[in-house]
Amino acid sequence: MSSARLRSLDCVITPPDNGMSRVDVSASVGVKEYSDSPIQHEVSPELKIISSPIKLTHIKDLSPTKNVDTVSLSDLLGDPLIKECWQFNYLFDVDFIMRHLDEDTRGLVQVRIIHGLWKKEDINRLALEEAAQRYENVQLITAYMPEPFGTHHSKMMILIRQDDHAQVVIHTANMISQDWRNMCQAVWRSPLLPLDPTKTMKNQSHPIGSGARFQMDLLQYLKAYGKKLTDLSDQLVKYDFSHIRAAFIASTPCRQDPKAIIPSTTSWGWPGLKQVLQHVPKSASQDGTPNVNVQVSSVATLDRTGDWLQNFFSVLSGSKVEFRSKEVPPSLALDKTTRREKPKFHVIFPVADTIRRSLDGYASGGSIHWKLQSAAQQAQLAYFKPYLCHWAPDSSSSPGSSVGTKVVSKASADNPYDPGPGQLMFREAGRRRAAPHIKTYIRFSDSSQTNIDWAMLTSANLSTQAWGSLPGKKDGKVRISSWETGVVVWPDLLGLERAIKEERQKVSMVPTFGQDVPRHEQVDMMTKEGAAIIVGLRMPYDLPLVPYADEDEPWCATAEHELPDWKGIF
Repeated sequence: MSSARLRSLDCVITPPDNGMSRVDVSASVGVKEYSDSPIQHEVSPELKIISSPIKLTHIKDLSPTKNVDTVSLSDLLGDPLIKECWQFNYLFDVDFIMRHLDEDTRGLVQVRIIHGLWKKEDINRLALEEAAQRYENVQLITAYMPEPFGTHHSKMMILIRQDDHAQVVIHTANMISQDWRNMCQAVWRSPLLPLDPTKTMKNQSHPIGSGARFQMDLLQYLKAYGKKLTDLSDQLVKYDFSHIRAAFIASTPCRQDPKAIIPSTTSWGWPGLKQVLQHVPKSASQDGTPNVNVQVSSVATLDRTGDWLQNFFSVLSGSKVEFRSKEVPPSLALDKTTRREKPKFHVIFPVADTIRRSLDGYASGGSIHWKLQSAAQQAQLAYFKPYLCHWAPDSSSSPGSSVGTKVVSKASADNPYDPGPGQLMFREAGRRRAAPHIKTYIRFSDSSQTNIDWAMLTSANLSTQAWGSLPGKKDGKVRISSWETGVVVWPDLLGLERAIKEERQKVSMVPTFGQDVPRHEQVDMMTKEGAAIIVGLRMPYDLPLVPYADEDEPWCATAEHELPDWKGIF
């Protein structure tokens, strides 16, 4: 089956539900409608619940019970108060974008499309230019693309509104219908940022995670485009970003020396990520093994040796552990304040069976990439194999087998967070049939994966183009080829205001499934551990993870597949 055939399949038929359990909405705490910022729900004077800062997108062919707390493109673009819409992305369908603007104002919204199609004869560029000509209020802006293998892969919207507010939206979807229909995607969006005409950007240092630092880093990112985005930058300087609780992560085509980076400056790629994660507190692991789950939709050809991957893993490990609890396990009590811990890493990627059984079948596979043909690519697969885990726990390279039942025990019906001695908790996200185009990087404090230290949503997959190369042997510089955007969030950032800090209350972030707020059982568990503020983080995949079997291989869109998808299409 060729990749061209994969991309041509575009019909939508709802497949059987495959026995996926329904979300028990009644078991939630403080569920509310989607808002511009994480919902704070005060359960009692001693306990506050904060909804997930990351939203999953609405899936067309899933039931309403599996779309609780999700967000659609119309939710993002359909507000009649939007007057300017700046779209940063890789693929665009102009008509599709315009349909999601409010019908009464879409002819008035100034739409700016920032793309990386620099070849004038490129078929995609010609199609984009033809579509843009149909709308007087659409302008195309070509990003600076100095690297031959780089892409403008950023996925971000900046919305300027009539009511003197602005909003930043960072997500994982291309601006085409397939990505917003049945693919698993996610969105982070800022609160509405008020206009402050008297505000100016001062040349001073701001702490990582603060709204002021987010604004500074975003403006530095826009500056990398040159004069083409000066109008946008000049506007954003005058908005108040102080209510943002996230760190901005990005990549721009450049070469930078990681040894020359200082905290007060903006850095890109993995050096920039390293800079952020070094400032994020890490919880003390009860079993000595933090877990980092890397979940992407593409793995590029890196190297034969695994050196790049190990360097990237070291970046994700961070370097500082802060013990928040007085009861530190003896095995970790080597240092009262800091300790290096080596996490256990997992890389989550679908196999062919996952794609065959996905809502769009093989049609969704053209958006998910891992090449396996060459000797170098096979060598790379060999060192990746110990880390690989399934996107869908019921997938296998052996048709008809049920991988999940081999290692996962269902929790008791009375308490899904208490499965019993020696058993793993099974927690279902409700997205296994939606093929993953989302990219998440999450650090859990231990192997139970019940408590989160930090989480990142980004457009960046595992590639040297996106995150940067290893330092050059001659100049020591990291070479970055692509444009990417993302955000990092962590518990203290979202849960601690100044008054709460003074009271030294504990904040916990927990994975949530099927909804954006923790369930009663999670709240009970965290409060017993001393948490006064509990932040939910919406999970796109099931836990616990199911490792690949020996015969399992990642999905490869360019490979031949003997079996048809669930629609009967090869």
